This record gives sequence, structure tokens and C-alpha cells, in this order.
Amino acid sequence: MEPVGELLRGWRRRRGISQLDLAIAADVSARHVSLVETGKSNPSAAMVLRLADQLGVPLRDRNRLLLAAGFAPRYTERPLDDHALSAARDAIRRVLQAHEPYPALVFDRRWNIVMTNRAIEPFFAQVDPDLLRPPVNLLRLGLDPRGLARMVVNLADVRAMFRARITRQLAAAPDPELAALYEELLEDAPGKRIEADVLIPMILRVDDRELRLFSTITTFGTPVDITLDEVAIEQYYPADAESAAYFT
Repeated sequence: MEPVGELLRGWRRRRGISQLDLAIAADVSARHVSLVETGKSNPSAAMVLRLADQLGVPLRDRNRLLLAAGFAPRYTERPLDDHALSAARDAIRRVLQAHEPYPALVFDRRWNIVMTNRAIEPFFAQVDPDLLRPPVNLLRLGLDPRGLARMVVNLADVRAMFRARITRQLAAAPDPELAALYEELLEDAPGKRIEADVLIPMILRVDDRELRLFSTITTFGTPVDITLDEVAIEQYYPADAESAAYFT
């Protein structure tokens, strides 16, 4: 394991801020940040977490920083069906159900789907059963020719959206498995892009009609559990009256 100072320096450089800027934000001296990064000062657990907070380090990686500094991990990672997460799980279920008849789903940091509402099921019925074997990956489901890709009219737009989101995600928190998935599925491919004034919709051809959908992302605001820190709820909305009529 790399020393905690080197790990912190890597996160600071990834965020594109100077030692002075980090010191000001964390209310410590720039000299102390320098000593920590060079290994000349051993930071306390509180200092590690203070710097990590200012750097926006994900909870999973904060645990790695603590271990590198010689401390026990602070954040737990429970499965979503754990009793301790029952309130959060119920909140997610309420959001999913309240969004019906429109589709909504929940995915983790590697875009594996962990929960859906009933409105998703008719779309899943159109894909190859092999893609529905757990864990069901949203990227693969959306871009694989055996999945939803064959239904997507503006596949170039959808691919560009995925590419932008995964690029931002990997820049914020590198993940080798997600990077491998990016390389596999998000290579540049030719395709016509559409123009839009407000939102670029995802256009699906279903039952000889075109459905236009846009989405929003919901995350937990103050998680202290790694699972909750990494899940996101994506809700799809009709972009026009004809699409809304299809669902209702």
C-alpha cells in the first residue's frame, strides 16, 4: 500500500488544487500539508478525514487513506438489504414506486442495477436473457446490440452521454473495473447526433412508435455507509405528450 502522504498528494493533484488551497480549505498550514504529503509528519485520523473531506474523496477511498495512515477503517459497507439500511432502502423503494408509470432504477458505482420499478420490466423483456443474469449492468444493457441498443434510435447520443458520465466518474474516483468496461463498450462509433434546445432525449422505438425520454439522477445527501454513498437512482420522464400517453 502506498504511504498516506502519496495517496493524499494523488487526490490533490487529481482535483487540480495546490497545497496552499487545500491548506486554506482545511484550516491548516501549507507547511503541514507538505509535511504530510512527503511523509515527514504522520497525520492523525481526524486530519486524514479533514483533508479527504476537502478533496471530495469517496468513502471507500477514505477507508484506504485511513489504513495507509495506520488507522482502522471508519466507514462500513453493508449490502442494501441489510437491516441497518432498512430506512434508506424503504426511501429508495418509495421513490421507485412513486415514479410509476414511468421507468426508474437504482445502480451502484459500477453501474450494476440493484433495484427497479415495474415500469422497467417491459423494456427488459426485449433484451437477450444472457444480459439479465446478475449482476445486470446498465452500460452493457444499454449499449450491447443484444440489449436495448437495438431499440435506441439515437444511439450516438446515448453513447456520448454514457461516455461523458463515465469520464467524469473515473476522473473523480478511478476504478479499474469501470475503466475496463469503458474501454469495452464506449469506443467511438459513427452515428448521427440530434440537436435539441433544452435536453437531449433518449429515443426508443417501441411498438412502431418512438418514445422520447430524459432522466434525472438522485443520490443520498449525507451518507456514511459506502453502499449508500455509491448508489444512484435514475428516473426517466417522457419528453413529449405522445411518450407520456404511451406510459399512462
